[in-house]
Amino acid sequence: MNKSKELFQKAKKVIPGGVNSPVRAFGSVGRDPLFISSAKGSRITDADGREYIDYVGSWGPMIVGHANDEVLVAVQKAADRGTSFGAPTELEVQLADKIIEMVPSVEKVRLVNSGTEATMSAIRLARGVTGRDKIIKFEGCYHGHGDSFLIKAGSGALTLGEPNSPGVPSQLAGLTLIAGFNDAESVAELFEAYKNEIAAVIVEPIAGNMGVIPPQPGFLQNLRSLCDQYGTILILDEVMTGFRVHPGGAQSLYDVQPDLTTMGKVIGGGLPVGAYGGRAEIMDQVAPAGPVYQAGTLSGNPLAAAAGLKTLELISRDGFFDELNRISEKLFEGIRAIMQKLGFGLTLNYVNSMGCLFFTENEVTGFADALKSDTALFAKFFGYLLDEGVYIAPSQFEAMFVSSAHSEQDIDTTLDKMEKALRKAMG
Repeated sequence: MNKSKELFQKAKKVIPGGVNSPVRAFGSVGRDPLFISSAKGSRITDADGREYIDYVGSWGPMIVGHANDEVLVAVQKAADRGTSFGAPTELEVQLADKIIEMVPSVEKVRLVNSGTEATMSAIRLARGVTGRDKIIKFEGCYHGHGDSFLIKAGSGALTLGEPNSPGVPSQLAGLTLIAGFNDAESVAELFEAYKNEIAAVIVEPIAGNMGVIPPQPGFLQNLRSLCDQYGTILILDEVMTGFRVHPGGAQSLYDVQPDLTTMGKVIGGGLPVGAYGGRAEIMDQVAPAGPVYQAGTLSGNPLAAAAGLKTLELISRDGFFDELNRISEKLFEGIRAIMQKLGFGLTLNYVNSMGCLFFTENEVTGFADALKSDTALFAKFFGYLLDEGVYIAPSQFEAMFVSSAHSEQDIDTTLDKMEKALRKAMG
């Protein structure tokens, strides 16, 4: 028995399902999970000493690569001064300043501990400010595991085949209205039916939890107009896309101004973190400035703040995104060229450094399209690719992430391995 398998057997005795987040279990790809012992740059090493070129990147945060030297130094310096105080620090002010500098729609920001905490807090704030209870989310979009969001969710819930989780009260689920991603008309119909009842519309500007699905032209702008018309707060969930597809997030890439933005992943440089921010008049309703309560013992943790601040400084350097997007384009267009060469009718979606290969011939612009993917075929491809030493997310409905640590040689090697894996899977 290899070490990963042995660890998984032990883990299942003490951790539900043997993992601390469902999709890590490799359930949908019919394998046991890898247990990772270390990572550096573009590569991870499992408990058995096997090395892989990594396109999971801790599910997005590792935009400057694993164990980046400058990030490590920042964390070590912070740790030397103490790991947690439960009191304000200069670092969290500096991180907030940097976020506000980079994201034009954010005038004030509150740091929290996870993306889920950020989205839950943003919804509470929207409800508190508007005095309304209902929210609109989109089929297949995932905003963490908060009760209001586990209705037709993507990501892990979709992979498990359980888009609705037991334990979510039916009364609360009834306050979440479902629209179609890239279908502004479905949103307009909900607004017409519930004119003065909708507190917020929350959306991933680029859906990243049913694969990668970009917004169709005008979709986000239509949401902005509808929210303005009905006095509703527009929340862009940029936990995944923030500082990943553009230094100002997807909202800067697509020129849309939300009322609130949720963030995570990159702003922690690999440490647990989240944030929500927006217009000052809305954010000033958060306690202690206002009546909407939200708190957290470890919010603004100095280690996370140090790692996040250094990461944002690194990605703000001249040319960073030009080079990251160039190497990403080489990968994704290389995959497209392989598909054309082999004559396989698959679909590739990508936006800058995040992308997804769908095992379907259909164009994928929404949840129903994503569900047409052949997940059994993906599982074969995943297994062959893993055996070749390339690690992608163990789910058809997750993104691949490229980092600045990926080299030309990494991309060339990956494309060679992908062609082999596709030939085997499709053959």
